[in-house]
Amino acid sequence: MSLLLSWLILSIAVWITAVILPGVHLKGFGSAFVVSALFGILNFLLGWIFFTVFTIATLGIALLLAFITRWIINAIILKIVAAVTDQLEIDHFGWALGAALMMSALGTAGQWLVGGAG
Repeated sequence: MSLLLSWLILSIAVWITAVILPGVHLKGFGSAFVVSALFGILNFLLGWIFFTVFTIATLGIALLLAFITRWIINAIILKIVAAVTDQLEIDHFGWALGAALMMSALGTAGQWLVGGAG
């Protein structure tokens, strides 16, 4: 149940992000579910690999700046999702960075609201 709730929260965050940011385009509300599922799967499969590579490549600085590193990795994964599916289009990497930041903020707020309500 927790996984489904997290998926719903991320889907809403994706949809709100696409509504607010002009450089992020979804085909429709249903596309948010597809995009959030792909994003979650790729983040689970690739996120830790990217984080490890970034940490090694920057001689540990990425680990010290984990928030910024995770933000950049999420933007990269968003661009990968946009390349894999036709449900999402992101104009350029700057919009991906903005979308990753907004999705993280909205997702965290959503998780906090649901956790605080229960």
